[in-house]
Amino acid sequence: MPTPPSPAAPPRALSEPSRTLAVRRLEVLPAWGDPTTPFRHTWEGIVNIDQFRWMARRDVQDQLAVAQRELHARHVRAIGMYDDEMRVFCRSPGAFMGLEPGTPRSNWQVVDYVIDSLLDRGLQPMYTTSFMPGALARGPTSVFSTPSRTSPPSDWTAWERLVRDGVAHAVSRYGVDTVRSWKFEVWNEPNLSGWFWGGDQSDFFELWSRTFRAIKSVDASFQVGGPSCGRAAWIEELLHHGAHHDCRPDYLIAHIYNNDSPTEGPQAPFDSTAPAADHSSPDFAIEVMRDVRTRIDRAGFKGELHWNEWGRSYHGVDFRREEPGEVAFIVRLLAAVSQEADVFSYWCLSDVYDQVGYGREAFHGGYGLLNLQGLRKPTYHAFQLLSRLGRERVAVSGTGLDTLHHAIVTAPENGRAQVLVYAYDHAPQPGREPLEVTVALPPRARPLGLHRIDRHENNVVQAWRELGAPAYLSRAQTAALAAENHLRASSSPVRHEVDGARHLAHFTMERPGVALLEIETGAD
Repeated sequence: MPTPPSPAAPPRALSEPSRTLAVRRLEVLPAWGDPTTPFRHTWEGIVNIDQFRWMARRDVQDQLAVAQRELHARHVRAIGMYDDEMRVFCRSPGAFMGLEPGTPRSNWQVVDYVIDSLLDRGLQPMYTTSFMPGALARGPTSVFSTPSRTSPPSDWTAWERLVRDGVAHAVSRYGVDTVRSWKFEVWNEPNLSGWFWGGDQSDFFELWSRTFRAIKSVDASFQVGGPSCGRAAWIEELLHHGAHHDCRPDYLIAHIYNNDSPTEGPQAPFDSTAPAADHSSPDFAIEVMRDVRTRIDRAGFKGELHWNEWGRSYHGVDFRREEPGEVAFIVRLLAAVSQEADVFSYWCLSDVYDQVGYGREAFHGGYGLLNLQGLRKPTYHAFQLLSRLGRERVAVSGTGLDTLHHAIVTAPENGRAQVLVYAYDHAPQPGREPLEVTVALPPRARPLGLHRIDRHENNVVQAWRELGAPAYLSRAQTAALAAENHLRASSSPVRHEVDGARHLAHFTMERPGVALLEIETGAD
């Protein structure tokens, strides 16, 4: 996503909590004996890398291996699979010496290397047909410093031939059953004219139709999705176009950031004028996601819905992204809407990233869950905690709970239950607030362990600040931070109280932040 001209200032240094801060009390009362609801882990499965070319780097491959092992990643999505740097359509090196014709031809060697490296690590690619090879581009439009060509093709038939050749080559190399598991995505954010698409909507629908047909000509069962638009745009338009041109998407893809602005283009549509329709609301992205769900259900669409880019802020530099508030934002959004779609792929996994510049500082407000050295940020730990939750959700009531302070509770499974409490502050400069939390436990249960993400716990960014915030970590500093950079249980005690037939757990946490209480329940 594009970066605004004036990113937010770095956060001020945080001091130790004052003794005069008022303590807020939360009481979490799960309905342990009531029927539960299914709780799919829709945030697992697909991780994003900025551009396909980065996956030729060993450090990015190592980061993907960590995500596969710890976040249950199965597929990797990256834009720019057809970029000039991937050499998929260019002159042969023999043409330089006059040994071969100078006409461009397809070449899948670099793409194969990347896909091979993913398969070697137990991962699969998402096949993303972007951007336009320079030898096929109709015009000069581009994006990024690379540059990535965003023009429609000068020759539509040649574009179809290139796509068909690439997909057929993948089937020949990896087998049709493997390729059927990948899913195909047509372009990226074509509604953002001047950034990711050099044409208009009609040009994109031509691209969609021809790319769809090229992929399906290799195997009609391959799953083709789109429109992958910023601000969740063009979904109904694509469904209408597909229905009338025999190229209806197999699955839908949308992007949303909580600070998406109507001054920058078409806003995601709303059926209501609720305050959440204002992007300054903490509920903006949530309401967009709910609205899209309503609209595609109304349209009778039965395929999957993927939110394969989302977050609190689309700004390329946003220092709040590396703070505990971002952790609470992630958990709160998924608590609200994770069951309203099939995939929620946060943008993105790594700070190895270069759309409008490459980060210099070890922590610079970048998009990644992992920094340049592969250190796990607080946001990375958020997804680790989410993946510890069970598969059946328990209803929750209680005192002190509201739209910003609440909990996800999952039912006992294999002798354990989980309570993930979140406390979010949407202010530009969030304050600090100590919280005392009481959780009612199932009968005869006891607290097993507590994990917190806050200013100090599971927060490598704060540890980096305590080193003096060096732009360039020394090898020794990197090793020292990495040694402590694993999800760690809290040293803060959890008090177990037995009050007659009631079993209660008491612990403290901070706002903004999250805390996961794991509970031992005995045999199911």
